[in-house]
Amino acid sequence: MGQFILNNQWITIAEFERILSNDDKVVLGEKAIEAIQKGYAFLHKKINESGAVFYGINTGFGSLCDTVVSPKDLDQLQVNLIRSHACGLGAEVPVQLIRRMLLLKAIALAKGYSGVQLVTVERLLFLFNNHITPVVYEQGSLGASGDLAPLAHLCLPLIGEGEVQIQGERISGGEMLQRFQLSPIRLQAKEGLALLNGTQFMNAYGIYMVSAGEKLFHEGLAIAALSLEAFDGRQEPFNAKVHDLRHQTGQILVAEKMRKLLFPSHRLKKHVQDPYSFRCIPQVHGASWDTIEYAKRINENELNAVTDNPTLFPEDNTIISAGNFHGQPLALALDFMAIALAELGSIAERRIYKLISGSRDLPPFLTPYPGLNSGFMILQYSAASIVSQNKQLCTPASVDTIDSSNGQEDHVSMGANAATKGKRIIDNVTSLIALEWLTACQAFDFRKEWSLTVDVKGYYDALRADVSFLEQDRYLHDDMQKACLLLQKRLN
Repeated sequence: MGQFILNNQWITIAEFERILSNDDKVVLGEKAIEAIQKGYAFLHKKINESGAVFYGINTGFGSLCDTVVSPKDLDQLQVNLIRSHACGLGAEVPVQLIRRMLLLKAIALAKGYSGVQLVTVERLLFLFNNHITPVVYEQGSLGASGDLAPLAHLCLPLIGEGEVQIQGERISGGEMLQRFQLSPIRLQAKEGLALLNGTQFMNAYGIYMVSAGEKLFHEGLAIAALSLEAFDGRQEPFNAKVHDLRHQTGQILVAEKMRKLLFPSHRLKKHVQDPYSFRCIPQVHGASWDTIEYAKRINENELNAVTDNPTLFPEDNTIISAGNFHGQPLALALDFMAIALAELGSIAERRIYKLISGSRDLPPFLTPYPGLNSGFMILQYSAASIVSQNKQLCTPASVDTIDSSNGQEDHVSMGANAATKGKRIIDNVTSLIALEWLTACQAFDFRKEWSLTVDVKGYYDALRADVSFLEQDRYLHDDMQKACLLLQKRLN
């Protein structure tokens, strides 16, 4: 545990994830404090100018943008906004993603373009630093005027409302304030809007998917190498000369990694060519890597962005109402990344199928006694079922839009739906790669005299420490669960 000083510097996804994994305390630096105070002072100066009207600051919201609100009601306007927008439903967002949302919201507001009080940003960081996680729901955001419903639930505890979890205990926002001897934040002009407008729900999921996807890619590649060794696959398809001709970054990277993972072999092979699921590992896995890296750039840009509305520009004496909260960049990237990750699971299932098919001197379904035993037959059914679900989840959310707010918000990104189904795909692909790991180890046990590189043997040994060779049929669910849990631990 250390300390991270948030001072409006560029933060990479790797640094962001390191803060979370190290459980660092985040505090505001002098530059951030100055920016917040400058923005707040500028906003209230503009409000006090005679006759000035600014969207969401002294007007209603959405299609009520032309309804001017009395100066005496501006504070209540912001409280009403958060209460009325807390309309989430569905499953609760996992704690690890809510923590990302809290930190992302603090990062955005600290830049000083939102006009919030210093105490508001400090309170968000207090929740983060003390592992107080507001209860947030998956459903409710259109990903356009920001992630309105999820962010409303995230911010209700600031005013002593909503619910939070502390070390597994669920209490009200009011009880949380009493426990820590805190006063409710008295929201001022624009603060409710600044807290609710923004893409922090989508971005939290996107950053998680990028980070988990990168790890899953590397784990999956080593397991694919184990599968290829067990299948007695050919190594020529990974020759650098072939991949250099195509100039695809991910493909070249994967081929290089595979060359390092595979044990140099001079065994005489009876077969001339391997199926695509083995021969085209560089092309398929490499394309997924390129997509993850594209999504990484989009999500890292958003991590460092200001996405609420209106935006304050004190240096220009200007307040501009625009649309930085629209989630289209994230929605497209999330859909694209979901497809790329699903493909890693899809090709893993094909390798499972080939390994159990009774070819290459391997017994049918990888059991020494087929007929009496079914071996890994139904494990492949489970994998196929998961792959099919991923195909359904890969229907892009970003191509959909539904009018809202009386047509004022007439094109929405649906990026929040892309985010939540993307998380399910990550979980599914983790299971699929774990099932390939289990299958590859079972298949390789029929190649007792063959060798593996140190790295690949490490994967074989790690699984075999928890799961023994399947000699006779047994309750295979337990073996599958052990493989899944083992891979999940490696990803964390």
